[in-house]
Amino acid sequence: LQLVESGGGLVQEGGSLRLSCAASGFSVDDYAIGWFRQAPGKEREAVSCISANDGTTYYLDSVKGRFTISRDNAKNTLYLNMNDLAPEDTAVYYCATVMGSIRTTWTGALECDFGSWGQGTQVTVSS
Repeated sequence: LQLVESGGGLVQEGGSLRLSCAASGFSVDDYAIGWFRQAPGKEREAVSCISANDGTTYYLDSVKGRFTISRDNAKNTLYLNMNDLAPEDTAVYYCATVMGSIRTTWTGALECDFGSWGQGTQVTVSS
C-alpha cells in the first residue's frame, strides 16, 4: 500500500490549491480515506474524510465551504481542493486510509481513525 501526495506549495491568503494523492496497492473506492494536516508544534488534525460505501464526505468545521474532498476511481487518486486559503491552513498535509470510524464532534472537530499515510505535502499560506 502506498500513498503519494503532491500539489502543495506557497500561496497568498485567499488563494487556492489542489492536493492530489496517488494510491497504489489498493483501490481508493474500497476504503474510507481522507486528509489530515500537522503544523509545527501542533497536534495532527483531521481535515476531511470520505466514506467507502456511499462516498459521504466529512469536514473539519473550519474548512467547510472552502475545502472539497473527492476521488477519481479511474485514476485511483484522492483530491483535496482548497479555496480561500488562510494562514492558519499552513501545515503539512497527508492523505491516509481510514481503518475505523469517521465522526464529528460537538466542537466541530473531525475524527477519522487513520491507518497508513503518505509522506505529506507542504502547504504554506502567506498573509
